[in-house]
Amino acid sequence: MESWEFGRTVKRWRDRVAPSDVGVPVGRRRRATGLRREELAGLAGISADYLTRLEQGRATTPSVQVVEALARALRLPAAERDLLYRLAGHAAPGLDVVPSHVTPSIQRLLDRLSHTPVVVYDATWTLVLANAPYDALMGDTTVWQGIERNAVWRNLLGPRSRVVHTPSEQADHEARLVADLRLTASRYPADRALRRLVASLGEMSPRFAALWESDAAPPPSDTAKRKIVDHPAVGRITLDCDTLVVALDDLRITVYTAEPGTGDAERLALAVVLGTQTLVD
Repeated sequence: MESWEFGRTVKRWRDRVAPSDVGVPVGRRRRATGLRREELAGLAGISADYLTRLEQGRATTPSVQVVEALARALRLPAAERDLLYRLAGHAAPGLDVVPSHVTPSIQRLLDRLSHTPVVVYDATWTLVLANAPYDALMGDTTVWQGIERNAVWRNLLGPRSRVVHTPSEQADHEARLVADLRLTASRYPADRALRRLVASLGEMSPRFAALWESDAAPPPSDTAKRKIVDHPAVGRITLDCDTLVVALDDLRITVYTAEPGTGDAERLALAVVLGTQTLVD
């Protein structure tokens, strides 16, 4: 890998990003025209020390996840994102690989929802990003690593979530997730990471293996439904949960809202305030 060229490119692109374009507040005494190193690191979810070493060419072989996070934080168009992958020593994702790139236009949409809990998954139901209100509502996602970031794993094998499901609702939800993953596997048969995910889930979960091999039709879609979230500080909140599918980019964007003027709206607002304050602290 041309580590020096990768770092120099990241620094050059960091310098050209206006802080206001990515939601970074600008103080009166600011001298830097672009993003500071710690600001880009925060947006990408990596440490400022690691970004320093990357930019100085002292850190080599950044992972695909790090490259994608930097590309997303820098709002890179497809051509520059692909160049960043190549400079990091990775092949740019092709049409036969499940996409996880959040385009600048989708990021602008997400920016408009900065005070609303929003989470984005790729077509394998692996977490791409979650905003601060989502983490405040559902719990911190920044600590999730590897397969922990996959919603199929989390529902079948992971710790209990804050969403309240009856046993029947949970079973239907699992069946829908596995059925959707099966469709994804049929669209991306050459994606090796997807094949590894399916194999790992099958080895770890007899429930997954049974659902994967089942010929039964999945339950009806729940892309728009109400969910109850049991928040540890404010109690139960009934929310509208809408999942929007970005067809060309094959992403799933889930948005949580409450009817204005209701107690649920008040509890949601309080949960977001309390959670974001905790995240900042």
